[in-house]
Amino acid sequence: MKTADTPDTPEASETTGAGTVLVVEDEDAVRLFSARALRAKGYNVLEARTGEAAMELMSVVEEPIDLLITDAVMPEMDGPTLIKNVRDTNPEMPVICISGYAEETFRKRLGEDQDIHFLPKPFSLAQLAGKVKEVLDRARA
Repeated sequence: MKTADTPDTPEASETTGAGTVLVVEDEDAVRLFSARALRAKGYNVLEARTGEAAMELMSVVEEPIDLLITDAVMPEMDGPTLIKNVRDTNPEMPVICISGYAEETFRKRLGEDQDIHFLPKPFSLAQLAGKVKEVLDRARA
């Protein structure tokens, strides 16, 4: 029996999708896991280790990026700063912020009114794929 406290675990076919996703994460293991998992679900994935590298990549890549997934805590340019910079030129870009810290910590820096989704670490393949599909479906609706 499912209760309000029981999270949905999407079936594999429900989490496949299409689009280009930029994953920005300074922890290699997390970035590689995320990129590999999303590629297996049908997404085109671009990767960056830092906020600076992500901004540079976005300035040279020709294809549109449909979703930004960024770690909240990174050296130099952190996730909230990256999100603000990206939103300066792409105000409608959907964003998923990932972190091992509480969501409330970053909401204060990002502003309550911004449409930024949160995925706590550690996360499973099903949780990541489900969140990506949910955010992209909402953005395309």
